[in-house]
Amino acid sequence: MAKLDLDEMLAQIASEIAKITYRGRVADYIPPLADVSLDKFGMAVCTADGTCARTGDAEEGFSIQSVSKIFALTLALQHDAAEIWQRVGREPSGTPFNSIVQLESEHGIPRNPFINAGAIVIADILTARYGAKGVQAKLLALVRDLSGRDVTGEAPVSINEATARAEKSSGHRNVALAQYMRVFGNIRHDVEETLDAYFHQCALTMSCTQLARAGRYLMMEGVNPVSRHVIATAAHNRLILALMMMCGHYDASGNFAIKVGLPGKSGVGGGILAIAPRIASVAVWSPGLCAAGNSLLGTYALERLVQMTGWTVFS
Repeated sequence: MAKLDLDEMLAQIASEIAKITYRGRVADYIPPLADVSLDKFGMAVCTADGTCARTGDAEEGFSIQSVSKIFALTLALQHDAAEIWQRVGREPSGTPFNSIVQLESEHGIPRNPFINAGAIVIADILTARYGAKGVQAKLLALVRDLSGRDVTGEAPVSINEATARAEKSSGHRNVALAQYMRVFGNIRHDVEETLDAYFHQCALTMSCTQLARAGRYLMMEGVNPVSRHVIATAAHNRLILALMMMCGHYDASGNFAIKVGLPGKSGVGGGILAIAPRIASVAVWSPGLCAAGNSLLGTYALERLVQMTGWTVFS
């Protein structure tokens, strides 16, 4: 599809978004996110032919929060893949992203790596290998390499220390999840170090354009289309996309699959990364959330894009 067509589509979507009055609620339980304007909206689409279209606030950095779980899982899969699936499930949870309910009945094994408990286990696996500071460095290096730089003066992908500190000071439920899993032996490293790695992971800050570029390996069967480096094996790439489809929007994943029909991963910062295999990597940001913790207008924007392009995997 020509870039000009995508530019027109994104302009149309942005125009529709601007007319919508109810925009959801920001994640005010994390102080730095509470001050983000509900008027913000950005969207970027990077296609397999190398073009990238964008609209709105697509160049402004935002906290990607749980979208980072994709990259942490990718990093973990490059090594101890067998250990991961002994300690984390691969099924939808059907409960909120920070729920502790299932852990007791399922012996401290989280349902999947995209709920908070599962992501904390992934952080524990990575921390045992690299150390808390090492995980931050590895993850930042991976995402920076994947996102590249193609805009003059573009701020590099970074970890926002103020956001990480706020996550730590307000993340009591995440602390409870980690301590509870430690009782079952599923957190094996120092809890505080594992949580430090997790909170810093969630504080990754980047723009829609950077996020869409970073997701290109997922649309290209695990291969970075710029460097040609294998980021994930084809089998691991399919696994990540399947988990994004089934679990990427927590207990609203089924509704997202029906409405949008693409593998996607949301974060409470209002970002969503969606992948049209072999076609495009799409990032959208609108900080207002629905009751399930997913971007309200971001979901609408992706639904409209799929309606315009026919990119759903179910067609």
